Amino acid sequence: MAYEKFIPVVWSTKLNEAYRKSLVFGNLVNTDYQGDVKYGNTVKINSFGEVTIGDYGKNGVGDPEQIDGSQTELKIDQAKYFNFKVEDIDAAQANVNLLSGQLKEAAYQLADVTDQFIANLYTGVDSKNTMGTDEDPMRIDSQNLYNRLVSLNVKLSEADVPKQGRWVVLPEAGHGLLQKDPRFSKFPEVLYDGYIGNVGSLKVFTSNNCPMVDGKYKIIAGHSSAISFASQIDSLEAYRPERFFADAIKGLQVYGAKLVKPKGIAVLTASFMSEV
Repeated sequence: MAYEKFIPVVWSTKLNEAYRKSLVFGNLVNTDYQGDVKYGNTVKINSFGEVTIGDYGKNGVGDPEQIDGSQTELKIDQAKYFNFKVEDIDAAQANVNLLSGQLKEAAYQLADVTDQFIANLYTGVDSKNTMGTDEDPMRIDSQNLYNRLVSLNVKLSEADVPKQGRWVVLPEAGHGLLQKDPRFSKFPEVLYDGYIGNVGSLKVFTSNNCPMVDGKYKIIAGHSSAISFASQIDSLEAYRPERFFADAIKGLQVYGAKLVKPKGIAVLTASFMSEV
């Protein structure tokens, strides 16, 4: 049968590549724990306390300091699938563009759901790192968005978040407003991963998955170490559906994400003003 000639390793690699390219939030977080994860697994994340710096003198360095550590668990508790018909797998594999296109669409949809999941982890942010509220959002227009992002960046600096590795994600409305501000360093085109430029040490990205609450956007800024994320395309296989004279391909993705450093995220609750 044709589906028995399906080459899962080759197409799984292509699916993973397309998936990673489609992520926005998922490419801005810590993926050190990426690997051969399975649904229901628990990933152990170790963190350590601060090291004290002292003055060296005639008494040497003294006794070694005991560094307290802690461990956080990242649960792989999300599982998403796709399942679509392919009239002739032999022909589809021969026509690389055809099958690649179908798998790219599957990867895009998987990435879209994953990004929404990661973006909604903003609710665990440290209260000191917030600007505006659901009841009293900050009004945003082309005259003040750049300055608001600067202030959001200051929140991260005051929390001692490293400058290298910082990011912020805007909805498309925010990108439109920034383009009207001459201080924003525009690039000739938006890249595939949503990167559009910088505001200070913040790398600016756009996504339609910025969370909304009662019509107010949550503009999330952060550092790559703040959220840990682990994902795996667990299965990809072809089969013969019982009810159809056709082949089909199904895939399973498992993942988990957790806000492990709340001070590494800053959130601006914004109400965008309409501009002509």
